[in-house]
Amino acid sequence: MTVPSTTDATEPEPGTEPAPRRRTFGLAAATALVMGNIIGGGIFALPATVAPYGGVSLLAFVVLSVGAVLLALLFGKLARRSPVTGGLYVYPRDAFGPFAGFLSAWSYWTMCWVSIAALAVAVVGYVDVLIPLHGDHTLEALVALAALWLPAAANFAGTRWVGTVQVVSTVLKFVPLLLVATIGLFFIDTDNYGPFNATGDSVPGALAASAALLLYSFLGVESAAVSAGEVRDPERNVGRASVLGTLASALVYILGIVAVFGLVPHDRLVESGAPFADAVNAMTGGTWGGTAIALVAVASITGCLNGWILMAAQMPYAAARDGLFPAPFAKVGKGGVPGFGVWAVAVLGTLLIALNYTAGPDTTFRVLVLITTFTGCVPYLLSAAAQLYWLAQGSRARIRPAGLIRDLLVAALSFAFSFWLIAGAGYAAVYQGVLFLFAGIPVYVWLRGRREPAENAA
Repeated sequence: MTVPSTTDATEPEPGTEPAPRRRTFGLAAATALVMGNIIGGGIFALPATVAPYGGVSLLAFVVLSVGAVLLALLFGKLARRSPVTGGLYVYPRDAFGPFAGFLSAWSYWTMCWVSIAALAVAVVGYVDVLIPLHGDHTLEALVALAALWLPAAANFAGTRWVGTVQVVSTVLKFVPLLLVATIGLFFIDTDNYGPFNATGDSVPGALAASAALLLYSFLGVESAAVSAGEVRDPERNVGRASVLGTLASALVYILGIVAVFGLVPHDRLVESGAPFADAVNAMTGGTWGGTAIALVAVASITGCLNGWILMAAQMPYAAARDGLFPAPFAKVGKGGVPGFGVWAVAVLGTLLIALNYTAGPDTTFRVLVLITTFTGCVPYLLSAAAQLYWLAQGSRARIRPAGLIRDLLVAALSFAFSFWLIAGAGYAAVYQGVLFLFAGIPVYVWLRGRREPAENAA
């Protein structure tokens, strides 16, 4: 069923939750949720990850930052129309029907719980700096599981606690990272940057490839839209929180990467396991940087997991209300959090962590991590298409020309940006991602098949 178009270019007609729920996130908590989910553990490893591409990766960061801001603006416009939980599921569902909504929810949910497991594993390397684990896989697995289940416990306590943890953890990681990204600029040696394009491929090809890899660092721009049902005054605050959180995160990313590239010689950066620690050591001439950055990294990733677990529960919650996910996902606990959804992602993440530490590095776990770019872009693409559909459907008598042009530009560029990232992910990632996406179709068929006879009988 299609809902009439209501965008910023027309008179807004906000959606409503099926039942009143207490909205606990103000602008500060919603902004912290966006920042906390964007700035996770990725920033601490990204400089070394993209160093093989050369200086072109710095340009990729700028392009990604612009694209992320466009997506933030898009989700702000869409949230004015439907300020409810599960936004990236709701928008395609309302525009194109339940199947499109299900594909978006399934793809996003898949990306969430795979990323959660990856982030929990990323904690281990930084804990090893603080408390040597001596390569003991059992201890490493226990650390990763603790990093997963402690934020899950915070989610069981309720959304108020989630918002509080997000604000505290975001401040703990944002301030030190910003200090490194600003003070480090005064110690830059331009000889350390290395070649602009170190891949041997064309600049556009290297740019697209590095951008697809770096997208993982910007996943989370949609956080406020997905949790809009928990945000006070969502018609205004979702868009503001999305843009503010994305801009602040992009500032830290760009300045931090520029600083690290200029502080650590290119050949050393390619092999670095802790690039920010190496950068601090280059600034101070000491060896304490690794410990300081490890502390920040643990706080950062823990806060990021806290927000992602909430997001992973909210998306299937919205779909389950419509009968497009199993019914237990729609149950909400006393704290306002879909408890079954939290249990589900925690258990699935536990299984992936166990697989990672028992089957070795070259496992299905790594393959699943590689397709998060694809599974993350599918909901972005469908949401942008939904906005374009509603704009095309709008009545001429209700459209303001200036608003129409602006909204069309944001939606069209967001669609093109998402499409470009999917193309840049490479044939293998797209192929595997499509298979993983279509694996959800039997779930949809079963749920719809059981629901329609009940509806007909009613």
